Amino acid sequence: MKINTNLVTLRISAGRSNQFPRDPMPQIAFSGRSNVGKSSLINTLLNRKSLARVSATPGKTITINFYDVDKKLFFVDLPGYGYAQRAGFNKQEWSKLTDSYFTNNPNIDLLKLVVQLVDARVGLTKDDGMRVEWLLESGVPFIVVATKADKLSAKALGESLEDIREALNGAPVKLLPFSSVSRAGKNELWNEIIAAIENGEN
Repeated sequence: MKINTNLVTLRISAGRSNQFPRDPMPQIAFSGRSNVGKSSLINTLLNRKSLARVSATPGKTITINFYDVDKKLFFVDLPGYGYAQRAGFNKQEWSKLTDSYFTNNPNIDLLKLVVQLVDARVGLTKDDGMRVEWLLESGVPFIVVATKADKLSAKALGESLEDIREALNGAPVKLLPFSSVSRAGKNELWNEIIAAIENGEN
């Protein structure tokens, strides 16, 4: 599958499940705690600088953003978890929106891969662990991507990846380091995305 990343649009910022697109296109969802570098990663994959907005305030995004990529797939940017700093916003409602993507998505069968982001400098947090556990139990295909890899030395990054693998308790999950600054891991992640889509079509 060839993807033209020059043809990308934000289809919708959905605040309710009835706003989710119904186009019969594969979906790749991006999950992670607030401030993990999710928007930067999406921008890097799509060769953009500001398609996905990078917020200086953790927890600011409270919608699920669907990006139409070359009319061949959706990148689904899920709200970051771990923060709920917007005044008057209920953290349970925050979680409910993300949960609705997995439980009330008319095209959930088209979800081919969840890219679960973890900050390489921090490791697997409690919130990350809960999301990974849910993904394992639900059977949703996913990989773990360690972001901000450029912030660590090669030795420290290797140790961080080992710690993350250990925290995964032997789960057969692929783990990739990634940097939005150096773009390290970009091609590898795209390979995983394309493989997930093509395998799902077989």
